[in-house]
Amino acid sequence: MKLKKVLLGISLCVSALSFAQQTKKEVLFTINENPYYTDEFVRVYNKNLDLVKDDSQKDLDNYLNLFIGYKLKVNRAYELGLQDNRKYQLELKNYREQLSKNYHLDKEVTDELVEEAYNRLQKEVKASHILFKLDENALPADTLRVYNKAMEIRAKALAGEDFGKLAQQYSEDIPAAKTDKGELGYFSAFRMVYPFETGAYTTPKGEVSMPIRSRFGYHIIKVEDVRQNRGDIIVAHIMLLKSKDNASEEEKAKVKTRAEEIYQKLRQGEDFGELAKQFSQDGYTATKGGVLEKFSSGSLSSEEFENRAFALEVPGDYTEPFETQYGWHIVKLVKKFPLLTFEESKEDLEARVAKDDRSSVIAEAMTEKLKKKYPMDTDKKMYSKVLTAVNDSYYVTDWKLPESADNFNKTLLTINNDKEIKAWDFLEYINKEQKGGIKAKPLNRLVSILYEKFSNEKLNEYYDENLENEFPEFAGVMQEYKDGLLLFDLMEKEIWDKAKKDTIGLRNYYNAHLNEYRWGNRVNAEVISSTDKKTIEKARKLLKKGKDIAFIKEELNTNGKINVIERSGVFAQDDEMLPVLDKWETGISDVVSKGDYYYVIKVNKILPATTKTLDECRGRVVNDYQQYLESTWVDTLKKEFTVKINKDVFEKIKKQLNQ
Repeated sequence: MKLKKVLLGISLCVSALSFAQQTKKEVLFTINENPYYTDEFVRVYNKNLDLVKDDSQKDLDNYLNLFIGYKLKVNRAYELGLQDNRKYQLELKNYREQLSKNYHLDKEVTDELVEEAYNRLQKEVKASHILFKLDENALPADTLRVYNKAMEIRAKALAGEDFGKLAQQYSEDIPAAKTDKGELGYFSAFRMVYPFETGAYTTPKGEVSMPIRSRFGYHIIKVEDVRQNRGDIIVAHIMLLKSKDNASEEEKAKVKTRAEEIYQKLRQGEDFGELAKQFSQDGYTATKGGVLEKFSSGSLSSEEFENRAFALEVPGDYTEPFETQYGWHIVKLVKKFPLLTFEESKEDLEARVAKDDRSSVIAEAMTEKLKKKYPMDTDKKMYSKVLTAVNDSYYVTDWKLPESADNFNKTLLTINNDKEIKAWDFLEYINKEQKGGIKAKPLNRLVSILYEKFSNEKLNEYYDENLENEFPEFAGVMQEYKDGLLLFDLMEKEIWDKAKKDTIGLRNYYNAHLNEYRWGNRVNAEVISSTDKKTIEKARKLLKKGKDIAFIKEELNTNGKINVIERSGVFAQDDEMLPVLDKWETGISDVVSKGDYYYVIKVNKILPATTKTLDECRGRVVNDYQQYLESTWVDTLKKEFTVKINKDVFEKIKKQLNQ
């Protein structure tokens, strides 16, 4: 039924719920004395009003009846203990994690980052870099040392020394720098770590940046070129793998010759997709006619391939054969995608920002807001006790927790005068982080860094735990999803599985509804098709001579070209995949056309309309039987549970919603 689809089809996208009227929360009805309130009924009704097409479901009396039926099923699910199912609990937990992500974003910072990313996406930057590695938690003295080294090499570049040679000599981006001289090619937003991207986009063309700090260390970046973003593109390609390095010149020439032969076949009008299926050695794309996934500049490892692809202008145009480090290619343009407007791309950009390094900027901003919202207090005595429990063995990942937790089972951190976190919890966190790579010295600095991370995590956990209290719309969506999941499991247990396994009930239902399961007029036939009328006329002549399908295909499909395709079996006379015949009769039809194809049909037998056997229509009968069981189910539940409706409250709701 449609209500089931509406209630189960809850979107992962969160939006504020607004109503034309505000409703005082009152008990609308009870099921076995469990109350259900007006605010939930009004919220769900308004939310689903535009989704249902059946006007009967918009009628409030009927909708109340549907809503009560829905809650009866949920009560049944709880009665059966389905809420204790581990799979249900895990799915609910995963959903809440997804739903809560939107509430962990600082909207102002997110909007700024989204706008910045969009502006950057309008351009593509070509740059080289030199990396000087540095641990994220390095001591100030080490940080200054590496920074000064980066400044020293930058000065050499500014003095005119070749940047590529400097990259080969000094860059710690090994082994790449030794072979590519620090070259990164063209890239746009989201292709590099965020601080590096910022450095590249804020450095003028032809200049060398100041040292840029990322999680890898310091970079100096030389911006070689800036151009307009070419957008995205979909192409198909035919690829012949490069000969092995020790291959003879003759073997290498064979690959090139084969590429030129395929190119000639294209020029003769043969289909690119069919040639890709036959000859392309890219196993991933060959079966799909050579079509690659959509890509942008910098997405592929061959700049030559990208440039050739983007040089194509009109869909259907293709390149001459060209060689890359991977082999020989012929590329055909399928479609170009110009950059979207800001409004068109905003939703996608928000998702990308949330997954990108930029997310740490958002998380930091959100944490700062939470610190202002929820005060945190640290017990200094307990913190000092924790500090004395950590020793230098931590640096060699050999530190052990104290043997007893008793001395640390006291409050270290209090959040919002509400949640207390024990010192032992922090010690366990320190132990867990031991292999995380943080080696800051001295120990008091190490513990300070870890405590900052720990307290920030606990603050965000506290906020997450209280989302239902902070945001009524979040609580509402979660309640709907809880109920929807339970209802799905219940339907599977009491309706869907039952309909599949109840063979006697299914047979009885089928026998009672035989007229609903009938075949129309059908034919047992062999259907031959081609885009060429003369070829089909030849096929018809061969059929007339008594030749079988195998002979006809061998005769007409020559020189590696598929000229005819055949299908055999039982078909409905009104099958949309078949041409229309004036009269269906046994024998060989005239040549008929439909769309771009010509057909000849050999009808072996006319099959009149008849009742389908249960095996022939089992899937549909099972579905119909499921709907029948569901339609009578609510009436059964109403007899098992006590439902009391507060009619006066319902009348008030009706007046309010009908205004």
